Amino acid sequence: MAAVTMRLPAARAPLDSSALRGGEKHLVAPGDTITTDTGYMRGHGTYVEDDKLIASVAGVVERVNKLVCVRALKARYNGEIGDIVVGRITEVQQKRWKVETNSRLDSVLLLSSINLPGGELRRKSAEDELAMRDYLQEGDLISAEVQSIFSDGAVSLHTRSLKYGKLAQGVLVQVSPSLVKRQKTHFHDLPCGASVILGNNGFIWIYPTPEQKDDEAGGYTANLEPVLLSDREVISRLRNCIVALVTHKIMLFDTSILYCYEASLPHQIKDILKPEVTEEIVLEARQRLLDSEG
Repeated sequence: MAAVTMRLPAARAPLDSSALRGGEKHLVAPGDTITTDTGYMRGHGTYVEDDKLIASVAGVVERVNKLVCVRALKARYNGEIGDIVVGRITEVQQKRWKVETNSRLDSVLLLSSINLPGGELRRKSAEDELAMRDYLQEGDLISAEVQSIFSDGAVSLHTRSLKYGKLAQGVLVQVSPSLVKRQKTHFHDLPCGASVILGNNGFIWIYPTPEQKDDEAGGYTANLEPVLLSDREVISRLRNCIVALVTHKIMLFDTSILYCYEASLPHQIKDILKPEVTEEIVLEARQRLLDSEG
């Protein structure tokens, strides 16, 4: 008979995460008036009516000089050139793969935009086109970089670096893209023994930190060696910590994830997602972030 965990209800104060988003933010709902000053320019997520700038989506008001826009709190991923994304292959087509990246339209990875095994850059031949399924097939997960944006908003990807390519063993966590903080690098080897790829599109990949980089495979040979129990426990704990941070709308980056991981160590992995434990470890991580910023 399976054990049943029961707990008494407890009143909890709502967690204020505004400080982690870079200070006080102006939150608006659709129809809210942002400003009546006619000197501002209308940006995304806004419209003008009766000389008033009004929000068309729920989100955070952002101002760049005279341009005012509203960044939606919950939205599909809008690609920008240079973004790091994690995606799943959905279809193999002629000279291209279609990739699900949490955007409105499927992204595209062209055969000409990948490194072949060995890492060489050369013109792709008819033989390469016939062997496309040997590199990537439906269901495979990849890491890639946004190369360009098509006129309809679809994203074109490339994997012309050995740090990109096929993802083998790990855990995928899907979060809102607005919660992934933009940084210089989105590949992090954490000191706890696991690594994360924080995709700008809200797909986060957690995997065991490789002992050595395999440059000969060109990023398309999957490592199917058994994963140690200790590594699986670290990955599971990291996954639950990320879910806990997302529950309280805390921005995700390497430091916030690591602080939450360290705060969770006194608790069992399965207990991290209990509401009272989640709040405790997120509050501790949040306080450490505030102290480090101060």
